[in-house]
Amino acid sequence: MPRRIRLNAFDMNCVAHQSPGLWRHPDDRSAAYKDLSYWTELARLLERGVFDGLFVADVLGTYDVYGGSAEAAIRQGAQVPVSDPLLLVTAMASVTEHLGFGITAGTAFEHPYPFARRLSTLDHLTRGRIGWNVVTGYLPAAARNMGQDDQLAHDDRYDYADEYLEVLYKLWEGSWEDDAVVRDRERGVFTDPAKVHPIGHRGEHFSVPGIHLAEPSPQRTPVIFQAGASSRGRRFAATHAEAIFVGAPTKAVLRDTVAALRREIADAGRDPRSVLIYQLATVVTDATPELARAKHEEYRSYTSVEGALVLLSGWLGVDLSRYDLDEPLGQVESNAIHSFVAAFQQVDESGREWTVRDIADWAGIGGAGPRFVGSGAEVADELQEWVADTDVDGFNLAYAITPGSFADVVEHLVPELQHRGVYPTSYEGGTLRHKLTGRGDRLPAEHRGSLYRVGGPLSTIPVASAVPAQQERQDAAAGAPS
Repeated sequence: MPRRIRLNAFDMNCVAHQSPGLWRHPDDRSAAYKDLSYWTELARLLERGVFDGLFVADVLGTYDVYGGSAEAAIRQGAQVPVSDPLLLVTAMASVTEHLGFGITAGTAFEHPYPFARRLSTLDHLTRGRIGWNVVTGYLPAAARNMGQDDQLAHDDRYDYADEYLEVLYKLWEGSWEDDAVVRDRERGVFTDPAKVHPIGHRGEHFSVPGIHLAEPSPQRTPVIFQAGASSRGRRFAATHAEAIFVGAPTKAVLRDTVAALRREIADAGRDPRSVLIYQLATVVTDATPELARAKHEEYRSYTSVEGALVLLSGWLGVDLSRYDLDEPLGQVESNAIHSFVAAFQQVDESGREWTVRDIADWAGIGGAGPRFVGSGAEVADELQEWVADTDVDGFNLAYAITPGSFADVVEHLVPELQHRGVYPTSYEGGTLRHKLTGRGDRLPAEHRGSLYRVGGPLSTIPVASAVPAQQERQDAAAGAPS
């Protein structure tokens, strides 16, 4: 029986996202990112296409590796200007019933205590459709603008994020018991104080003594997404993630990546099939193969080489402005570039050397993932082949133009996948977590976060905890034994 294919949409609260230059296309509406109507119409479109969710990326700095400044990024609109992704959610949730929302927010620059309340609020208002993409940061400009000389060292960022998650799990899972809110009109008690607990966290980076300010939301902990590609990032994902986004440029690289992630998840004591893995991809499709290929060539004519190199320089940490566009990649001094070279050589069977210009063309539409171009049937063939050959669960779809690329997928690709029985025709009920896993609204027992529940092995709060001092005083005043 063929495997189910899952789709997410990939966007950002900015112009063009990962297709720099395409904002100039007459059918692109990405410059309307400032208008709520853009986001509400996109949400309705994606729900009509039975997408798992809309994944919204974010950065808190500029891409200033290319040329040593942010000038090219600003000129090209390469993820700047960029607005806050969290503020979009309530508007999109109000016009949809099932679509999930994966929101990117970093652990480096906001204290976990207010962030916990913000996510709980969104989970309440969406009735459990919130996911959080945990990022540790990669742009030095963001650190400088937050008063730091630079980011923490790579692995140190993940150690910091581990404690950040520990604080959040304590707040989301362990501060309020399930039946704390009683709404007892007769006694005039809204919440039972004996069932709301200070978390008493004191760690290397954070001290959080108090209670979570929000009552338990439908999922308590939002669905945890993660996209770390390094060995330390994979270990972090294996511990925390419920869905992982990867950006392998080729099928062979993806196969190895998925296999490594499944092993890491199993080593963390979790079911390796319990974590969904989505591959970055861009689809250019139309009613016929000829129309799709013509559309793709038209899109290529609008791409910005400079804009693509701005993004690639930021992702790879290498100033590509120092190299001639026709210089072979093998002469670029970077371990990250060398891994890119190996991957690209698998794409091009001619054996020619890839140049800086070649990777700009590759990443100019939708980023560093593969591009699938063809009719709905042709793209469906390729997606099924990738799923069968790599064990990936689905695809995180970037766009060439928006919302046109997503509309084309809904019109041409989704019906073909549904006809083949590998894509849903409607949503299941329940929260985002249940829709993704089929295992209920809350974190499963084997997930680390669940261990912080009241009475759990990592909780400092026993199930039958003492009545807080304030309640003791109230009882004493009422004549109750102290």
